[in-house]
Amino acid sequence: MIPSPEQIRSLHKEIAPSAEAFDLVYTHCEIVWAIAAQLIEARNLSVDAELVRAGCLLHDIGVHLLDGSEYIRHGILGEDLLLRRGFPPVLARFCAHHTGAGITRDDVLRQHLPLPVTDYLADSGEERLLMYADKFHTKSTPPVFVTATTYAGRVSRFGAAHAARFSALVTEYSEPDLAPLAREFGHAVE
Repeated sequence: MIPSPEQIRSLHKEIAPSAEAFDLVYTHCEIVWAIAAQLIEARNLSVDAELVRAGCLLHDIGVHLLDGSEYIRHGILGEDLLLRRGFPPVLARFCAHHTGAGITRDDVLRQHLPLPVTDYLADSGEERLLMYADKFHTKSTPPVFVTATTYAGRVSRFGAAHAARFSALVTEYSEPDLAPLAREFGHAVE
């Protein structure tokens, strides 16, 4: 069962620690969906758009649960929350499998990441699209849109494999048109 946007919005409101946190995280999730929807249409992608929509709106739900935890844990916290609430595993996976250009078991071990030792890679077309769309907007203060060139520079610090995975996504999906979204949401593009 795929929850409606209203059900997802209600869940964010329920668990967000403040109205500001809700606005920041949920707006980011809506923007990620807007980017993914644009790419689905522009590239005529063969993905389950309703699943992508729900995944985009849920992928950062774990940010509300950090409570001093390291940010890298938001994905597994969100996945755990959704599973405990009875969401299908296919939806919960979006939370733990969207960070960066993917996190491998080797990354967890080598970087001593506070995560269970496993791979956190996007496997399905829906997961890859969400992971990619997420790279084009930040929840920084203030929130901004990020070009592929800017993100490529950021991800390269994690090594050649991460940069190569992001480059492959750019080739697969092309770059979204951020200008209309920047105007709609009032966020700059860097």
